[in-house]
Amino acid sequence: MLDYQLTEEQEMIRDLARTIADNEIRPVAAEYDRTGEFPWPVVEKMAEAGLFGVFIDEAYGGLAGDSRTMNMVLVTEELSKACGGISLSFASTALGALPIIVSASEEVKQRFLPAVATGERLAAFALTEPQAGSDAAGIRTTAVRDGDHYVVNGLKQWITNGGDAEIYTVVVMTNPDKGARGASALVIEKDTPGFSFGKKEDKMGIRASSTRELVFEDCRVPVENLIGREGTGFITAMKTFDASRPGVGAQALGIAQGALDLAVDWSIQRRQFGSPVSSFQGLRFLLADMATKVEASRALIYATAKHIDANPKVRSTIYSAMSKCFASDVAMSVTTDAVQVFGGSGYMRDYPIEKYMRDAKITQIYEGTNQIQREEISKILIGEHISGQDK
Repeated sequence: MLDYQLTEEQEMIRDLARTIADNEIRPVAAEYDRTGEFPWPVVEKMAEAGLFGVFIDEAYGGLAGDSRTMNMVLVTEELSKACGGISLSFASTALGALPIIVSASEEVKQRFLPAVATGERLAAFALTEPQAGSDAAGIRTTAVRDGDHYVVNGLKQWITNGGDAEIYTVVVMTNPDKGARGASALVIEKDTPGFSFGKKEDKMGIRASSTRELVFEDCRVPVENLIGREGTGFITAMKTFDASRPGVGAQALGIAQGALDLAVDWSIQRRQFGSPVSSFQGLRFLLADMATKVEASRALIYATAKHIDANPKVRSTIYSAMSKCFASDVAMSVTTDAVQVFGGSGYMRDYPIEKYMRDAKITQIYEGTNQIQREEISKILIGEHISGQDK
């Protein structure tokens, strides 16, 4: 791996995450994938190690310092090398906390972030609805002001950490007539009356991660749980994605690196025609291309994370979209090729590699499909070009 000039603290965070991945996640990944259970024992180990604090400021019990995004990326990558599904208990908690981090008042931060930093309470982010996936501005869940509460009604779909998280940052419509400018963000706690969960989804991949519907039926949420101001929910969501999409890229990167490592090991051990298959040029070239794509992904993601941390007031939309889009496409390509390296064995559940391929696919879909990422990238690219011509 290239020298990315990590600080001593970042190297310690990475090494700690790697130790948990190797000792706590890798031995149980196949079993959690089979059962679909939420990996609470592993989450407890992460909490004990302080991993949930790496993206939260010291003022709220964390240790983010000036490298919140880079810390999140490093941990997500290492955990995902062992299991893309189990890593989401961490990564999705970061996603759920980010709206509070980027937009909430000091009072809201003090109430909710310390318990996230210790791992005492997991978090989740809720934007998607049955009729509003890529069309994030089309949400229909409403929050009507009633005295010192909002009354929330609606349905959120495919929410990662759903049912297991205690803290939910939820985008709702407080003024539907204004479209996207009528959206607001609320913190809704798990035990709030009127808040329940739909069935746990049976997924192709990331099966150790819980995915559920959130159901709101006259759910009364205190006004003080508002994140930012009314009408800024869509802006908060977009700022959240700017900060979180490199994390999806890091998940994809970890999955790809984990698959590459297994493929290289297998190519050395597996013998055909009296020689290890790693001696065959066709397979060697395949491995070389896989490794090049993985390292290119890492370079883009790390550079984006460092850019975000160094320039917190500058929108990073184009680079965040590139990181998520490129790395997830690479993950799908590399894991497919890794299955090919394993041959017939790669198609069997007895071997770990097919799981990496199943886990990789979702990274091209959630937090904005890769088609949406390309739309974002091209829109900014063309807009900047036109703006430059007008000067």
